[in-house]
Amino acid sequence: MSSFQSSVFIAMKIPAKLSHTHRNHDGCCINYGSFLRKVKNRINIFCCQNDETMRAYGGFSSNNSTQPERTKQALPLKNVVVDGRATTPTATATATATVVESSSGIGVVKFHQGRSYFITGATGFVAKVLIEKLLRTVPNVGKIFVLIKAKNKEAALDRLKNEVIDSELFECLKQVMLGKSYEAFMLSKLIPVVGNVCESNLGMDANTTREIAKEVDVLINSAANTTFDERYDVLLNTNTRGPCQLSSFAKKCNRLSLFLHVSTAYVSGDREGVIMEKPFYIGESIAEKRVTSENHTSYQKLDVHTEIKLALDLGRSFQDNVGDEKKKELGLERAISYGWRNTYELSKAMGEMLISSKRGEIAWPVVFVRPSIIQSTYKEPFPGWIQGYRMGDPLIFSYGKGHLPGFPGNPAAVLDIIPLDMVVNAMIAAMAKHGIAGKPDMNVYHVASSIANPLMLQDFFKFQYEYFRSSPLMDSKGKRIDITEMRFSSSMDDFSSYIGKEILQQSGLTDVTVSDEKLSQLEDSVGNAKR
Repeated sequence: MSSFQSSVFIAMKIPAKLSHTHRNHDGCCINYGSFLRKVKNRINIFCCQNDETMRAYGGFSSNNSTQPERTKQALPLKNVVVDGRATTPTATATATATVVESSSGIGVVKFHQGRSYFITGATGFVAKVLIEKLLRTVPNVGKIFVLIKAKNKEAALDRLKNEVIDSELFECLKQVMLGKSYEAFMLSKLIPVVGNVCESNLGMDANTTREIAKEVDVLINSAANTTFDERYDVLLNTNTRGPCQLSSFAKKCNRLSLFLHVSTAYVSGDREGVIMEKPFYIGESIAEKRVTSENHTSYQKLDVHTEIKLALDLGRSFQDNVGDEKKKELGLERAISYGWRNTYELSKAMGEMLISSKRGEIAWPVVFVRPSIIQSTYKEPFPGWIQGYRMGDPLIFSYGKGHLPGFPGNPAAVLDIIPLDMVVNAMIAAMAKHGIAGKPDMNVYHVASSIANPLMLQDFFKFQYEYFRSSPLMDSKGKRIDITEMRFSSSMDDFSSYIGKEILQQSGLTDVTVSDEKLSQLEDSVGNAKR
């Protein structure tokens, strides 16, 4: 039984080009090398090699500074055994797990060889790295069916080529092919399937369903809507009903060995302290757990099916922008009443509940992987890969451009971040461990860092400050942008006052008694001038 320590939840993640130059939508470039290496070295998943082979196999990531420089080309993934430090041996995927090379390990390669997979969300952030890792380290893996939202097979194939096969993420795999036909290999392994997790039978036709069900060994649900304040009905469709649809499809797969669902550590909701790795069941809520621990008896009972009906009914009632806002407000209201902080967390928790509700009907292992804030890759397939302008990019660029001199928050608060390749390694190891065991039970893994090696908010900004002082951004006139150390505010009033004074100073005004209306205009003008 391992644990995840709840910490401050900020809607951001570290961006990423460790060894590459990163350009944002304004054309500003940052090479995140020195800054991100400091951040990533705070993450405490690492690989312990034996004395004879001091090197990494298959990229189970390491931040052990005593180890020699890694070779650029990834070596084949070896079998591993898990030695759970500070937690129990089941903590394969936690930030305190130690991965040790051994010839008598859990059989990672042995399990994945020849297996066929069905993956949802395959063009997304997490699943794409998982696909790359499997194809690069287990080249004799079976077919990988990828569910893609498209109008027909041709459109699905185009998306597969454009968003997966042609992605820079697969450059290492291209090199491994050494002159062989990379695209032919990829098309022989990756099978695009037209469908949608939000629809009945995953949007697949009957013939496709039957053919895939005959071949699939492992189901992986990585499809998700990660917008925290999205409409209630939209989030429930993808994050709650989607996993349920996949569970129903699983019952048709005769060869199935395992079902893995990518959840989030923040299904833990508005709680603090050590959160045990236990699945959610129908009817449970954070409010219930909280009042039970505090010896209260009053809380609102959560009924997943009622919530789905409520969201869908509201969706039919409003068809305009005003209705969209009402749907967002409803989701937030329901989430808070049950003890979650936003609609996204609630919808993901209810997705787990619906999978759990089918426990009596399944004959295969179910694994929930709950990452905390996922950032760019630490080492594999190369350092610093991330998809798009996301995660911490807006925050870091704003600070580097002098737009964010202050931040409202506790400087000692913990940012629980985890590199993407470590999440994928945890998924691969967990699939092997439970797929080989074959027990039809439910297993939860938190992939997080805060309880073992926390990164505090003040250090996060300290690394940015050091980076931008040595490698400053330039303004539109080619002039160096000087930044100051981040100023933390203990309240929103203090933060607003400080930012207001900064805006006045940057606009060249000294009269601090400007009206709120004038201040708002100045905020807009300063912001527009700096874009």
